[in-house]
Amino acid sequence: MNAVNALEVRNNLGRILDDLDSTGEPIVINKGRTARAVLISLEDFERRFIEYQAQERRQELLERVRRMRASAEPTVDTVALLRRLRGYPAT
Repeated sequence: MNAVNALEVRNNLGRILDDLDSTGEPIVINKGRTARAVLISLEDFERRFIEYQAQERRQELLERVRRMRASAEPTVDTVALLRRLRGYPAT
């Protein structure tokens, strides 16, 4: 993992982004002697955060479906719930 200081990021952002694209390795950004941030590729961000959040939402919806099946009366519009599970916008 590479490390750069904040001044270097400010002066050489284009080169640093090119390095990130070519290596795919996260880059630690230091300010003074302290690590303050990490720069990751868009692909890593999507995989680690966006897909993770979508998976959490799917799990929550599946749990609601299971609870609904176990109850005597459905409390949720099943069509709307299935649309959300499939990723369609609510209508």
